[in-house]
Amino acid sequence: MDHTQVPTNGQTDMTAGTVKHETMLQCFEWYLPDDHGLWNWIGAHAEALAAAGFTMTWLPPAYKGQAGDADVGYGVYDMYDLGEFGAKGSVPTKYGSRGDYLGAIHALRGHGLRVLADIVFNHRMGADGEEQVTAHVVDVDDRTVNDGAAIERTLDTVYDFPERGGAYSTFRWDWHDFTGTDYTANDGSVGIMHFDGKRWSDHVSHERGNFDYIMGDDVDVNDPAVARELTDWGVWYTETTGVDGFRLDAVKASTRRSSHRGCARCGGMGAIPTSPSVNTGRGTWMS
Repeated sequence: MDHTQVPTNGQTDMTAGTVKHETMLQCFEWYLPDDHGLWNWIGAHAEALAAAGFTMTWLPPAYKGQAGDADVGYGVYDMYDLGEFGAKGSVPTKYGSRGDYLGAIHALRGHGLRVLADIVFNHRMGADGEEQVTAHVVDVDDRTVNDGAAIERTLDTVYDFPERGGAYSTFRWDWHDFTGTDYTANDGSVGIMHFDGKRWSDHVSHERGNFDYIMGDDVDVNDPAVARELTDWGVWYTETTGVDGFRLDAVKASTRRSSHRGCARCGGMGAIPTSPSVNTGRGTWMS
């Protein structure tokens, strides 16, 4: 039988008698009730989870989604709102308030459990305003092919987060920060649209020609201002929460370059999209 130790440098040491087993608990599922109670439940059970043998916990997206406290966390609206501002009809998220979230992390880490935060960079939803954008309709089965006609459309692509009022970040998102979307506000029509003058990200899955686009307003990670904002957010989030690592959502739609660029300043954490779980010493990234 092989005994495997995973030391802090992230290298695998095949040494008999030096076993360090890791057991991760996914602390959520899609159909949890919208009762703001998950963070408090997890914090209250931290000691029991550690006693049961778990060493790592995977928490769901903690920031405000487009559906407020009914959002599971993948309809990303405001990554700086951890259940603190009265946006989208609710102050807390589905899982609780910012204070509840930070308390749960503190309790888990206090009992020796590492904490992974679920992060969604790819798309935004629930815009605060509309604007006129010139876009091409693309083939849903091959996103590299468009109809050749650039048409001006009214799109939901303005995010200024009025309830947050500039706290933590004054970055205001508009169509320049996205590569495409799938909904036309003025007539309700749907279909993947590619913004004129923009391009899908390279180094993504080649499924359907290019799998950069998934849903909502597709974040343009190649734009320098967007890359800087996402990196600043990563530093803020890591310092604010104290999490040990991240699970990155939908990495086949994320360019490797943007992942590594963003990792460089987040306390030394790294991301390797080809692996389901990677210990990097400072923290763990999952894809």
